[in-house]
Amino acid sequence: MALTTLTLVPRACYCLPPSRFGGRRRRTRQVIKAELPSAEMGSGRPASKLMEFPHLTAAHRDLMVDLIQAVDDGVGEHLLPSTVPSDVEYYQNQTGTSQGTLLIRSAIPPSPIDFVIASWLHLKQPHGGAFNITNIASYLKTTNDIPHFQFELVQCSPTFLIFFLDLIPRVDIILRPDYLTTFYEETELEKYRRRLDAVPEVSPYFSSSLFFRKVVSSTGILVSMKCEESESGRVEEIIREEIGPISKEVLRIWMELCSNGGREIEDGNERSLLEKRDLMIKKKAIEMDLSKTMPLQFGEEVAERVLRVIRSSFKTI
Repeated sequence: MALTTLTLVPRACYCLPPSRFGGRRRRTRQVIKAELPSAEMGSGRPASKLMEFPHLTAAHRDLMVDLIQAVDDGVGEHLLPSTVPSDVEYYQNQTGTSQGTLLIRSAIPPSPIDFVIASWLHLKQPHGGAFNITNIASYLKTTNDIPHFQFELVQCSPTFLIFFLDLIPRVDIILRPDYLTTFYEETELEKYRRRLDAVPEVSPYFSSSLFFRKVVSSTGILVSMKCEESESGRVEEIIREEIGPISKEVLRIWMELCSNGGREIEDGNERSLLEKRDLMIKKKAIEMDLSKTMPLQFGEEVAERVLRVIRSSFKTI
């Protein structure tokens, strides 16, 4: 529930006003992994709804658990326990047809990370069916220029997915070609985009928002995957063999960048510009997406409760 969350869903999947993404378009391990002792990525608190992923397919659920565990293994020592209230950690509408979870973990002062956010949403469609949104993201502090991390996988139907994965740039690439070299060329992120592009069922997914197009990096992955109605097993295969490995590799690269600390921003003017850019991205994420769609899906009271926590973490209050 960071840069995207409710907006990776086309009108065909969900009856909400158009937003940023209104555009064109084995034996499972869940028994073991769903019993991880904590929804806090190793923080020691009792397990919450976050780690249950009750509505996901096996491959989707396994991927989410793998990614959350990878975050804990890679940067868990940077992160404090979540202080999200219980009625925001898990929430639903009055009828229980829409459900959501939210986990936010701030980082310790020396860390380049500001906070990590993870969530899932299960939303019933008015005319039957449901779609499920899963999100893991991290924002960095203004003491460094490491890109933000964003993962989001939306299952609109058993045979239709939308996938977004990126390291969000935090500077003007035109003015900082060294930034492009360090974070995108030397890390070879382009090969992961090309790998997924070679999958026959995958097509580019074009955002209708010009603002969002400027936010995403040149190696960012934003695609849809459509299979025949009789091929839901193929969707599972794509998640396990393509989306999963690619997501884990990009996450690994990002965590290595965090471990190296990035370039320290000492110049006051440069830090001010970076802070302004970060804040604008966060504000737009809330204004364009959550503040419009959450009340419609969950009601004003629940939406305000959740949005208050998000705004506080995003420091947009």
